[in-house]
Amino acid sequence: MLASSQIRTWQSGELMRVLVIEDDRETAQFLRKALKESGHAADIAEDGETGLSLAQEGNYDVLIVDRMLPRLDGLSAIKELRAKDMRTPVLILSALGDVDDRVKGLRAGGDDYLTKPYAYSELLARVEALARRSVPAEQETRYIVGGLVLDRLSHRVTRDGEPIQLQPREYRLLEYLMKHAGQVVTRTMLLEHVWDYHFDPQTNVIDVHVSRLRGKIDKNFDKPLLHTVRGAGYTIRDGPG
Repeated sequence: MLASSQIRTWQSGELMRVLVIEDDRETAQFLRKALKESGHAADIAEDGETGLSLAQEGNYDVLIVDRMLPRLDGLSAIKELRAKDMRTPVLILSALGDVDDRVKGLRAGGDDYLTKPYAYSELLARVEALARRSVPAEQETRYIVGGLVLDRLSHRVTRDGEPIQLQPREYRLLEYLMKHAGQVVTRTMLLEHVWDYHFDPQTNVIDVHVSRLRGKIDKNFDKPLLHTVRGAGYTIRDGPG
């Protein structure tokens, strides 16, 4: 079992997406719940093959991989990811804590190794450290689209030098859109990455927040930046819709 601990949030303030590859259902559910309470999002895979598939298809910041897994063991899954040149940081979890075991895990492609039992506070700190190191330096500071600037360190948003006040959800929505500037972002992507929903609640929550955000970043400015792509989603770009 995991030791109890005080939960804290990631320093950068951005939603971190984690894939937990763990065959013990109780442990996996605990980690997903704890990560969500820490302001992050987590998916679960209960075997190595499923975890490998999700890791290749999903946009994850960190993978938490149990070493002993059915269908495909954790180290083999990590080796396959690295062979495909996937550099997503990996934290290995294992009851095997000898030096030789840790060395094997790191040489297989793991970035960090944590032995069971462990405190959740330590696991979270290690996961967040891996996520911070994996973000290129030029992406850590700010996003710029036209005259719109989002500073990820200060959470300050300006357009043409004028400050724009955003609510936390509006900020997260804008951050995700600007991270994918020029691309069409679908409702499903927004639900999963901004709201942490893995289903469509069939409400107009996205439309309402997009409308509020558009009113703040585009109103009183000559050129709109936030565009609706009919039947597809939304995009933010410095150009015509």
